[in-house]
Amino acid sequence: MEQPNINRRGFLGTMGAAATGLALSTSVPATAQSQDAAAPPSPASNLDVVRRTLPRTGEQVTALGLGTFLTFDLKPGDRRDALRQVFERYVAAGGRVVDTSPLYGAAEVSVGQFMGEFEASDELFLANKVWATGDYLGDESHAEESLRQSQMRTWRDTINLLQCHSITNAPVIIPLMKAWKQEGLIRHVGVTHHESAAQEQLLALVERDDVDFIQTNYSIFNRDAERRLLPAAAEKGVGVLINLPLEKARLMKVVEGQPLPGFAAEFGATSWAQFFLKWVMAHPAVSSVLCGTSNPDHMSDNVQAMTGPLPDERMRARMVAHMETVPGFGAIGSMPWYPGKETMYRGLIREAQANAVERLR
Repeated sequence: MEQPNINRRGFLGTMGAAATGLALSTSVPATAQSQDAAAPPSPASNLDVVRRTLPRTGEQVTALGLGTFLTFDLKPGDRRDALRQVFERYVAAGGRVVDTSPLYGAAEVSVGQFMGEFEASDELFLANKVWATGDYLGDESHAEESLRQSQMRTWRDTINLLQCHSITNAPVIIPLMKAWKQEGLIRHVGVTHHESAAQEQLLALVERDDVDFIQTNYSIFNRDAERRLLPAAAEKGVGVLINLPLEKARLMKVVEGQPLPGFAAEFGATSWAQFFLKWVMAHPAVSSVLCGTSNPDHMSDNVQAMTGPLPDERMRARMVAHMETVPGFGAIGSMPWYPGKETMYRGLIREAQANAVERLR
């Protein structure tokens, strides 16, 4: 049965406890991307990756981050060989930002294990989330338990960035995270959302100087964030994580069979994935672009976006103009997430979603 689109804000609240204590470990099906399979990148490339300095702490993050929503979610007993390769290829290429959440099914568990197996784990900038409401807005017990659980799953006593997931209960959660920051439990306070409609709320938090970080959606297709939110973040010295840079594979679907424009060579892009990722990375307000995959070869492609030159403002405009000539580009917003991949990502989230649909029949 084909699954409907996933709305994280409305659905994932049921998934937080489902992954506690899971031990997962089989390969995830591979899918085609616009570049042939490549060998894992050499650690020697670590010195060459694009990095951004965080204004408030001086820490550096790599311009490409590893997202884990849906892609890192597997059921108990499923092997994680392919996911381990995805992680290993990312860090071997110099990537040092990992974003996860207690609500991403089993993803947080996998992230914790893979980070624990990585000798340079302390170099990884871990961005995690908290989603808690409680029976009353002032009930902090759910948030406290969420933090404790995330620390255990990821083997971290201090989390680099903790984010209020989808602005849920922000008036209570943000002050609580500020207290955790003072206590040394986290280093940055952030807030996230994945829909353009929420960017005004994110903007208000930035302008009030309430957060150190925001996470928002931004892509060559959906450029809403660059109107006010990204400039405000730059002015206030707020770090920015970007989600949906490939529009949940919809951008890749639109360019299937389309040749990469020759001018892509001017900024070192050799695939469509790199083309789209470099476009987002090039915005000066962006700290790191989160891109998830369960396919190791796709990761080998993606990591090349954080090496070499980035397009300048004139080139970015040329890239947008080119995409506007591609059939179907303007209709991406009406396409389902992960088109043609309905049988993939069959983890706890998809299972719970299917069960919910069945109960309503």
